[in-house]
Amino acid sequence: MAMVTRTLMLHEDVIPPDTQPVYLHGGPRAIYVRDGSVHLDSDTASQYLSEANGMVTTGQITVRGGASGARLWRWDLVEPEFADRPHTLHSAPATTSELKMQAEYDLDPRFGLLMRLDRVTFPPGGTAWTHQHQGPGIRICQNGEITIDTEGVSTTYRSGEAWSEMGVIPVLAPTTPKNSTTFIRCFLLPAHNRGASSFRLVLPEDRDKYNTQSYHVFSERMLDSVY
Repeated sequence: MAMVTRTLMLHEDVIPPDTQPVYLHGGPRAIYVRDGSVHLDSDTASQYLSEANGMVTTGQITVRGGASGARLWRWDLVEPEFADRPHTLHSAPATTSELKMQAEYDLDPRFGLLMRLDRVTFPPGGTAWTHQHQGPGIRICQNGEITIDTEGVSTTYRSGEAWSEMGVIPVLAPTTPKNSTTFIRCFLLPAHNRGASSFRLVLPEDRDKYNTQSYHVFSERMLDSVY
């Protein structure tokens, strides 16, 4: 059975106060409220998200900004026939959207798929020792500074900057000693990873070291096998 290629896109959406609702098509996505607040309305439910909260959804939703508007980070998992189309916001002219990053991932269709949105926080100078995850995803730095060392390349990311990780490729991730560092992550995992960490240390010498980072899972959702 051939691998299935899907594109994960990360946008930053800015919704001003008192603007018209925004309509998002159906499909797997994660939404994190960077600033402000939003109401998310589906055919069957309504969810209020305040600042620094997020959720994973799969259906069509209406996004209504809160009293002070909102700045969102939005990840969409896109099928190949839609990957070349813009996924910026269209239905409310007052809003703005910026594509922060997109990445193609080859997914094994023999696994059920889980989309997870979480937050990773480091104290000043914390390090995620050389590790891998069970699936790929896109991260974005919220505050502080983190360096990603992988495959012989070292790149530093600061607030508002995004990067992709393949999951199975080992990564060493030190952070700045000047202040704490936080990033927000949406990634794709085998379905049986539900409720469990996907973090795996690679080097034997690191297995007794203190794990400096902490995690908070906002939301995770099983996806249909077609994804």
